[in-house]
Amino acid sequence: MSRQSTRIRSVLPSSGRTALGATIAGGVLTGLAAAPERVGRLFRHRYPTVAVTGMTGVGKTQLADRLARRSSIDSVAEVGSAVMERRTRRSARLHGFRFLVVPGDNAATRLGALDEVFHDEPVDGVIHVVANGHATGRRTGGTTGAATATRAEQLVAELEDWAITSHRIASMAVRRDKPVWLVIAVTKADLYADELDEVLHYYSPGSGSPFGDKVDELRALAGGAKLSIDVLPVSSQGGDRKAAISARKAGEMVDALAVRLAQLSGHV
Repeated sequence: MSRQSTRIRSVLPSSGRTALGATIAGGVLTGLAAAPERVGRLFRHRYPTVAVTGMTGVGKTQLADRLARRSSIDSVAEVGSAVMERRTRRSARLHGFRFLVVPGDNAATRLGALDEVFHDEPVDGVIHVVANGHATGRRTGGTTGAATATRAEQLVAELEDWAITSHRIASMAVRRDKPVWLVIAVTKADLYADELDEVLHYYSPGSGSPFGDKVDELRALAGGAKLSIDVLPVSSQGGDRKAAISARKAGEMVDALAVRLAQLSGHV
C-alpha cells in the first residue's frame, strides 16, 4: 500500500472514509440522473417543437411538408386530417424543428391535440395558418360533390377557429417562464397577390380589423413581453413565370418563414 493511501487512512477514521465514499457515489449518481435532463434540454433547443394550427382547408399539412422539405403529393389528396400530423425539418448543422399539425375539424381528436400541444407537452412556438377566406371547403360527412362556402363565411369560420386557438396560446404563455413566439402564416398568397399588403395588415396586431382585434386581445391576455408575433405571407404552390406568384417566389416565401423560425428559436 502506498504512503499516500496510508496517510489518508490515518487521517480519516473508518466512518469518515465510508461517508466520503458515499458522498462521491452520490455525486456520480446525481450526475447520471441529471444527464438525461440536460440531453433533453439540448435536443429541445436544437429541435424545438412547433404547433401548426388553423381551420380545415387552409393548407397546414402542405406548409409543414414544404418546411420539412417533404413531397406533398400523397398528403393532400383529401382535405382535412382527423389525426395530428408530425413532420421534422433537419439541417446540416444539426438544427431543425418538430412540427405538430393540429387537426382543423372541431372534433374530439382536434381538442385532444390542442390539449397536447398547449398543456400536456407545451410547444416552443406556434404557426397559425390563415388563408384570407380561401380555405378549401370540406364536404359534410355522407355527401358528394364540391363543398360550397362563401369567402365571407370562411372568414367568419376563421375567426371562430382563431378564438379557440388564441385562448389556448394565452393560457400556455402565462404558465411559461420564457417568451412564446407566434407566426401568423397567411397562405395561398397567389390567390390575392395584388392585395397582399392589405391582407397582411388585416391579420396584424393594431390593424383594427376583426382579426387584428382578436390578436390584440391575445397579447393583452398573454402579456406583451411573453409573446412575440410575426405575420408572414406564404404560398405553398407557385406557378410559372407568368403566374401571380412563381414557383421560385413561392419557394422564397417558405424559405423566409424558415429563416424567421430559426431566428426565433435562437439557431442563428
